[in-house]
Amino acid sequence: MPFAWEKEFPSLIPGDWTKTSDATRRFNCIAWAAYDDGRWWWPDPFLQYYWPPSLPRENTIECFVRAYETLGYELCDDDSLESGFEKVAIYANSIGLPTHAARQLPDGRWTSKLGNCEDIAHRNLSVLNSQLYGSAVRFLKRPLHRFP
Repeated sequence: MPFAWEKEFPSLIPGDWTKTSDATRRFNCIAWAAYDDGRWWWPDPFLQYYWPPSLPRENTIECFVRAYETLGYELCDDDSLESGFEKVAIYANSIGLPTHAARQLPDGRWTSKLGNCEDIAHRNLSVLNSQLYGSAVRFLKRPLHRFP
């Protein structure tokens, strides 16, 4: 795995993932999970990045949940594949701060944007469990939509 992030994710082994696009700084994982590949999403207090205007700019799990709720998602119990729904998972580190988001693909795999690096499709959520990302702690779903 000749990628900059390979040491950050020790559980991500060859065969668990596929590169789906080149590295870019234009958007991050939070935006990618929201189908937005044109801007960086983050609730920073200095207004440098996009955040849904109706929400406070707080780096909390609740605030990230609310951001996805503005897109029609609602909390659900787990990351299992459900016919007719798409899901988002929010990761948090060991002190409970949001770190990452991933979106479920129709075949049950997940897609993630790894910081400034590539987008990948990965077998499951646990392959990104790490000191950097922590683990998936909240799951949201909405009826399946078709996006360009």
